[in-house]
Amino acid sequence: MLLENVNPYVLHIGSFGIRWYGVMMAVAFLVGAWYLYRQGLRRGLGEDFLWNLALIVMVAGIVGARLLFVAVNFPWWFTQDPVQVIRVWEGGLAWHGGIAGGLLAGWAYAGRKGVSINQVADLAVPGVALGYTLIRVANILNQEILGRSTVFLGFDRWPTQPIGSLIGLVLLIRYFVVERRDPPPGYQFWSFIFYHQLLRGLVEETLREMPLVWPVYVNQQWGIAFLTAAQISTPFVMVFAYVMLRWARSRQRWRYTRDGRRLY
Repeated sequence: MLLENVNPYVLHIGSFGIRWYGVMMAVAFLVGAWYLYRQGLRRGLGEDFLWNLALIVMVAGIVGARLLFVAVNFPWWFTQDPVQVIRVWEGGLAWHGGIAGGLLAGWAYAGRKGVSINQVADLAVPGVALGYTLIRVANILNQEILGRSTVFLGFDRWPTQPIGSLIGLVLLIRYFVVERRDPPPGYQFWSFIFYHQLLRGLVEETLREMPLVWPVYVNQQWGIAFLTAAQISTPFVMVFAYVMLRWARSRQRWRYTRDGRRLY
């Protein structure tokens, strides 16, 4: 979706500007951290552990997202202009890097504290899904993540940002529906990764204006094309998520002690 005369900034304070992108990200972090904290307390996790975990995952997620974005798009920054690498406020984050960075850091911290990563990863899903939904809205204001040109159904371009936002919203609703069924620890997180990658790779990336690494199919009239770099990596991420999902489900029978207490 391409709109004219939109302002990506919420406000300016001198030469410093606050973008809607940053506001959306901050809202997602705050809501996600609040949910993790509240639900973590109900499951017997310590207050300090939960706040430390939220902070560690947030920082590691931003670092991972930035590093992957730079590595894929501007790798020469690492040697020729390293200051540019840390200018996150100017935009440029990669979803896969954010998930990987947050997951690895959270896994390491939870492991040191003797807490199952599956338990806390499940609690991070609402924040991640909300973040994806809101960031795609901010992408409209930034005039980025544009769709391919098309004449299909009267579109000039595919509205890829709203489509991506809808994917996040659908997965957010799915989380709360599945939560009522008392899923095994880890199921929520790994199924979210699996279905997000499926929907993003199959729908969003096919309609998004991105360079093709391997032009398997291109239809300029409909505005669809593949394969992009994200689509090439999608099957590998899905296979990994599916393996972890099966592992989580296989452990479901061990989740209760003899007196009925739930284990993680």
